[in-house]
Amino acid sequence: MNLNNALPQHIAIIMDGNGRWAKQQGKKRTQGHKEGAKVVREITQWCASQKIPFLTLYAFSTENWKRPKMEIDYLMKLLEKYLKEERATYIKNNIRFRVIGDIDAFSTPLKNAIFELEHLTQNHTNLTQILALNYGSHNEIARTFLKLANSQAQRLSKLTAQEVIELINANLDTATLPNVDMLIRTGGEKRISNFLLWQASYAELFFTPTLWPDFTANELDSLLSEFSQRQRRFGGL
Repeated sequence: MNLNNALPQHIAIIMDGNGRWAKQQGKKRTQGHKEGAKVVREITQWCASQKIPFLTLYAFSTENWKRPKMEIDYLMKLLEKYLKEERATYIKNNIRFRVIGDIDAFSTPLKNAIFELEHLTQNHTNLTQILALNYGSHNEIARTFLKLANSQAQRLSKLTAQEVIELINANLDTATLPNVDMLIRTGGEKRISNFLLWQASYAELFFTPTLWPDFTANELDSLLSEFSQRQRRFGGL
């Protein structure tokens, strides 16, 4: 496909189906997460090759803490390992790495791995890959509200609704990012599960039954072809 003028600026993906993929394969759920990490690399590199500026991946939600401790521990170790082992990929492909979400709950080694990769890639100018970690839209908006209440309390009552919207935009985790153009969920479920609710208010939604470990660049390419055919009016005619 060669539709650069019709490509989305910001793609967001809910990477669902790792556990079900593992079950279908007769493997442990952790194996599904391991395979899913490989797909993260493949999809990220492909988006970089297609000159898509921003890719946000829902890697761990604020609700995922409800999972068994053994699985959470594995995910944290897998994430730390990924961030360290994939440095060469980010450098080779000139990819900038960023994280959104409340990472205070993470271990010091994991937070250091995040900060180090963000710093290492801060001047990269190709794709920006954003991992949503301990992220939930309600949590993000609540943190933004508290930030504004503490810093802008006296000013808020004098602002118009549009000015408040602009102030919220400037204080979200995604303050320097464009809104989501295209939101994809793999795994067959048709909901967006507290992911980028503010930023995806005018996103085109795509739901595929493909489990995340089976998701390929070819399927993403097909979805992008469909995206290019949609008419986006943003409330206008």
